Amino acid sequence: MQAQRSDGTSCVGVQDGLSWLLASPEESLAFVLADHGFDVWIANTRGTRWSRRHVSLDPSSRLYWNWSWDDLVVNDLPAMVDYVCSKTWQKPHYVGHSMGTLVALAAFSEGRLVDELKSAALLTPVAYLAHITTPIGILLAKAFVGEVLSDFLGLAEFNPTAPPVASLVRTICRKQGTNCYDLVGSITGKDSSTATCIHANYQNENIERTLPLALFSSVKYDYVLPFRNIANYGQIEPPVYEMSNIPADFPLFLSYGGRDALADPTDVRRLLNDLRGHDPGKLTVQYLDQFAHLDFVMGVCAKDYVYKDVIAFFDIFH
Repeated sequence: MQAQRSDGTSCVGVQDGLSWLLASPEESLAFVLADHGFDVWIANTRGTRWSRRHVSLDPSSRLYWNWSWDDLVVNDLPAMVDYVCSKTWQKPHYVGHSMGTLVALAAFSEGRLVDELKSAALLTPVAYLAHITTPIGILLAKAFVGEVLSDFLGLAEFNPTAPPVASLVRTICRKQGTNCYDLVGSITGKDSSTATCIHANYQNENIERTLPLALFSSVKYDYVLPFRNIANYGQIEPPVYEMSNIPADFPLFLSYGGRDALADPTDVRRLLNDLRGHDPGKLTVQYLDQFAHLDFVMGVCAKDYVYKDVIAFFDIFH
């Protein structure tokens, strides 16, 4: 974790790290927050290129990758928040985008972190993916690509430059409607105002867990074999993260776009329906008709249309 320090008295944790720094300093959220007096703490999800250290395991080991996104909910996000609290002696605000929202929502639904955070701004909130529309997103969701890589190719890491994965990606790229010059965009949809293209390493079980089982609801990791689910959960099917259980008095800012092919507006409205009992004074919802998925982190208009409202929201719960 890295900090973008300012002279401010309030702090904010942002997830995932690099994405908040890809635009110009005038347009990147991390710098915008720092310029407004926040101490900005930048976290990277485990398994990415910038978060790979381990006390005993090497990334080449399958054991290194033996975790699911539930671990991000139970261990990693709480550890990030605890670390910031220990260094600043105050509760931080939180900003998440895409998977950073999914992990946060799952944590909040179990009562985690709601007493350790001042508030949370969730951009392109992902709790359901039933209406994902991109061809490659649908393919990944239905084909359990993570299992293919792990079980049949013996790979735990989804690295687009590794030969076996590159071969699979080339096959996927032949699918009509897939633009592999913009592989991320082929999953999230065409963006309106972004100009930066990146790729990163991803852990297969996260691909497998985020897409297939979020199609209908946010479900904990499915161990497939009934006895393993029973051993871990006490039931045959994995339990669901109930979004309606998010405490009604926890301050939430949700922003979503009409052109988002991953966090589709219909799925976001389902989440909002789950939150219908939320305290109106603690819930702010922003809808931007022309915004797509990556516009919220790299769009040239995000500062004016999104970030200023996020800062205003944080100021309310300062």
